Amino acid sequence: MWMRNLTAVLAMVAAGPALADGLVIEVEGEANGTVVIDLFEDKAPQHAERLKTLAARGDYDGVVFHRVIDGFMAQTGDVQHGRIGGDMRMAGRGGSDLPDLPAEFSDLRFERGVVGMARSQSPDSANSQFFIMFADGDFLNGQYTVVGEVTEGMDVVDAIKRGTGQNGAVTGRPDVMATVSVSE
Repeated sequence: MWMRNLTAVLAMVAAGPALADGLVIEVEGEANGTVVIDLFEDKAPQHAERLKTLAARGDYDGVVFHRVIDGFMAQTGDVQHGRIGGDMRMAGRGGSDLPDLPAEFSDLRFERGVVGMARSQSPDSANSQFFIMFADGDFLNGQYTVVGEVTEGMDVVDAIKRGTGQNGAVTGRPDVMATVSVSE
């Protein structure tokens, strides 16, 4: 019995670490490169599943970073209005064809590299949009769903074209998620 268990353990070690479910985002624009996000399926299962579903369907491909505030965060994921070639004045006002999600607040903190779900006034209005933190934002703790964190490519996130004004709207040609795929 112990030999079979030892054999199983050795096989797992030889196979290497299992990759967590996440997203692989190819960013193009002022920032160019790959961003890898580990999704927190244990803390925000519905939100993690939503991001994976939209990525697997190709809905995030070609969606811009429409709201980018220096020292705060970069927001993207408006699959309805946020595509290159669309009316960028509408970017950030849409979601997906799927229903909004109930909040999945946790004890996780909004720190640099954390990925949170964007929403309107209602805590239960997150849909497809998400944001990546440039810096810590404790004022968001317990107010927004933490869905993951950047594990590779934070230098790419840091290079995303910044917006202007108080709301961080990106003018001209925003950076784009050229492709988004699911890693498992």
